[in-house]
Amino acid sequence: MTDRKIRVMVAKPGLDGHDRGARVLARCFRDAGFEVIYTGCHQTPEQIVAAAIQEDVDLVGLSCLSGAHRALFPKVVELLKEKDAGDITVIGGGIIPEQDFPALYRAGIKAIFTPGAALDSIVEWIRTNIKPRA
Repeated sequence: MTDRKIRVMVAKPGLDGHDRGARVLARCFRDAGFEVIYTGCHQTPEQIVAAAIQEDVDLVGLSCLSGAHRALFPKVVELLKEKDAGDITVIGGGIIPEQDFPALYRAGIKAIFTPGAALDSIVEWIRTNIKPRA
């Protein structure tokens, strides 16, 4: 058993430059006791995956408000698997229509949080579902 804190990376894939929500989440996760890495805006899936592996994160939280989540979120999961890092959990949030949820879940996204989701509920989901990787 490890005493290592859960390491969470918050990432903004694609051209979406609106990161207020992502910064709020990063601060919330830090305050909840997680180690947090924030990649900033305009990250490619390849950059996100490289950073996730380099930082040895347990969870990647993707935020997308631009509508590109259908392409970008599954690409991150796919690249993690290709790099033998498929054990890193990926969750998503942002402006995501409910009809897109099933395809994202099938692609490997483990949870989806949309605007209005209580920060406490996201933290609780992480605490319940994520354990520090060995």
